[in-house]
Amino acid sequence: MSLNLESLRDTYAKAGQEHVFTFYDKLSPDDQQSLLRQLAAEQEERENAEKMKNDPEAAKDSIQPLPSSALASLVPTSASDKASHEQADKWRGIGTKAIKDNQVAVLLMAGGQGTRLGSSAPKGCYDIGLASHKSLFQLQGERIRKLERLADGGRIPWYVMTSGPTRKDTEAFFEENAFFGLNKEDVVFFDQGVLPALSNDGKIMLSTPHSVSVAPDGNGGLYAAIRQSPISTDPASTVLKDMHRRGIRYIHAYCVDNCLVKVADPVFLGYCIEKKAACGAKVVRKEDPHESVGVLAMRDGAFSVVEYSELSQEKAEERDPETGDLAYRAANIANHFYTLDFLDQVESMEAHMAFHIARKKIPTVDLATGDSIKPDSPNGMKLELFVFDVFPFTKALGVLEVERREEFSPLKNAPGSKSDNPETSRRDIYAQQRRWLEAVGAEVKEGCEVEISPLVSYNGEGLEGYRGKKFEESCQLD
Repeated sequence: MSLNLESLRDTYAKAGQEHVFTFYDKLSPDDQQSLLRQLAAEQEERENAEKMKNDPEAAKDSIQPLPSSALASLVPTSASDKASHEQADKWRGIGTKAIKDNQVAVLLMAGGQGTRLGSSAPKGCYDIGLASHKSLFQLQGERIRKLERLADGGRIPWYVMTSGPTRKDTEAFFEENAFFGLNKEDVVFFDQGVLPALSNDGKIMLSTPHSVSVAPDGNGGLYAAIRQSPISTDPASTVLKDMHRRGIRYIHAYCVDNCLVKVADPVFLGYCIEKKAACGAKVVRKEDPHESVGVLAMRDGAFSVVEYSELSQEKAEERDPETGDLAYRAANIANHFYTLDFLDQVESMEAHMAFHIARKKIPTVDLATGDSIKPDSPNGMKLELFVFDVFPFTKALGVLEVERREEFSPLKNAPGSKSDNPETSRRDIYAQQRRWLEAVGAEVKEGCEVEISPLVSYNGEGLEGYRGKKFEESCQLD
């Protein structure tokens, strides 16, 4: 990393960003070095606004539904229930063998704070109010432990992507909880990258006279981070290098805020492996045509996630003439599969990815006076890449439709809010586990909440011993 002042001045001047040196000559030597280090670390191609998203209105006519050949479904119907179970069992066997052979790793996107939940801690530390008071991190870590047992001792490394504000607290939380019983060497932390915030005319914004205003680069920053960010177990290595060292072939990636996520789901792994998919996506069925979720579809002949705002009313309400289902129903839930070979190739794709723009109120400084400015309305933009921005670059995408009630309950909003809150997360876990018990012939009294530890059952298996049992009081099965 070069800290040569004249070289950096020239680089930024050529990009039309020379204003970042406005206060340089008045800074202390330490602050001068701090600014130079930050400027040197920024990637040139990310210091301008040339790669922004096109107007979504212009792309609406090029959007088409997913071809049936790209989509498999595990959502049962009266006609397909038996076939669906048999297919899932086959895929489960394939995925479980990959785990047993130590070929599977998990990538967790956990850089967010629980600010909207009323918490200053990382979101994965959040307690949704189960009787056990297990955090999201603990629920997911114990699912990994259970899978390792079900796979006769396979080891699943868990790569946890944090951000600057959450790294220290996340590592401390794992340490305090003894890594939830996992092998410490198999839990690897690394940091998400950042991008400079830009004014509405594309100029890099300063947060202080000696620092650039930056923001996390979106969950799509995952790909650069696994190549570039040092890892906790070996600061001289990266996630990609560590995966190669371990002999990993298949990766499951997901966001921390889904309490029902099936971490390293063998069925999903097996489906993608059998299909020879380079990458894959789990989706849930969109029932309301105007639900505010992105959907998997085709754009200009390539796989893409289409935001709800990009679908015209006509397309949003379009129905499949054969099934009567919504034509655009494959709702994206940020739950993905990759081969390691595919992740090795993503760097070459990134130059062709356009940034998504989020208009924000960004604290900055007055370039004339150096005074702080706290805007009352959006005054700039933060640039992000999304994890699904790689989809257009593969012709081998596997899309697996799963039941929403079994696999997707996002935690977005504060307690007492309208939806996607701790109450709905807790409700959905208890409802799922009630179904598991009733499926083996147990009886659960109305209003009774039975919490089943992930260490007891990953997905409802192993509960036959409760056949005929009546649960009349809330309890935990550990």
